[in-house]
Amino acid sequence: MQKINIVDTTLRDGSHAVSHKFTLDQVKDVAAGLDQAGVDYIEISHGDGLSGSSQNYGWALTSDKDRLAVASNVIKNANLTVLLIPGIGTIEDLEMAKANGAKAARIATHVTEADIAEQHIKFSKKLGLTTFGFLMMSHMESKAKILEQAKLLESYGSDVVYMADSAGAMLPEEVGEKIAELKSNLHVPVGFHAHNNLGLAIANALAAVKAGATYLDGSLRGLGAGAGNAQTEVLIGVLEKYNQPTKIDFYKIVDAAEDILAPIATRPQIIDKSALMLGYAGVYSSFLIHTERAAKRFKLDPRDILAELGKRKMVGGQEDMIIDVAYKLFQQKQKEN
Repeated sequence: MQKINIVDTTLRDGSHAVSHKFTLDQVKDVAAGLDQAGVDYIEISHGDGLSGSSQNYGWALTSDKDRLAVASNVIKNANLTVLLIPGIGTIEDLEMAKANGAKAARIATHVTEADIAEQHIKFSKKLGLTTFGFLMMSHMESKAKILEQAKLLESYGSDVVYMADSAGAMLPEEVGEKIAELKSNLHVPVGFHAHNNLGLAIANALAAVKAGATYLDGSLRGLGAGAGNAQTEVLIGVLEKYNQPTKIDFYKIVDAAEDILAPIATRPQIIDKSALMLGYAGVYSSFLIHTERAAKRFKLDPRDILAELGKRKMVGGQEDMIIDVAYKLFQQKQKEN
């Protein structure tokens, strides 16, 4: 069996769940715990990637540069990793990340927009970073379309190509079919990023491995957008029960989750009605907190907002439209009353 490489996203995707308010001490402690447990890649960025701190996506408590710098001082074995979404982050951000200890970069685009990643992937490779191409919201397209876009990422020089279930909307059979299509037609390793909005993150990760994925994402306690990601410590335990090799120490990763991350979490990472609706309607997981705020402001059921976002096929980067959708639903409700 091939070794499974684990990318832990607690300090990136998990940033959504704490409204991007990780302190530098928290970053240092979590990074050290992950490194000591043997995690392969530790991803650190704003939830929406480098330079994501903004009015639209949420202001971070600390800068990308400072978070990377403190983490690089305690990471001894893992690859410090960043995520960049073209149009939010720039090649200058990649230079900054490299200067502050990054060893890998994940360049993420909507599943139909791989072409906008070309310059960023090529520049990342020029910097000597291990470079991942990352296709978000992959539930929205067929396996043929995903393969078409994945081949572009491969042609630009990606060392690994990822399929992301950003809405937590996929079922295991779908994950398996799409990953198998990539595995059979690409010449680089394939990875999978799960969200738990339908309670299927671990099952979907296992389906991805069965279909040939050798890279998996997780986060401590499942901390992440929506109902969170595949829970890293659970993922490791399950993989061990399947005799699937990783290099992670099971006890140490459980301790990192329990002793370091748990006291930091400010909201329960559960599948409540709003998170469930994300997966059911196929809505980008990071929309959850924005939607809950809009629902409170306009006294609406967040499920109604999410259902409308799903109908409109809204994607990452359109967070500012959530208020517009909520306001129109509010106006409609006023007319009906």
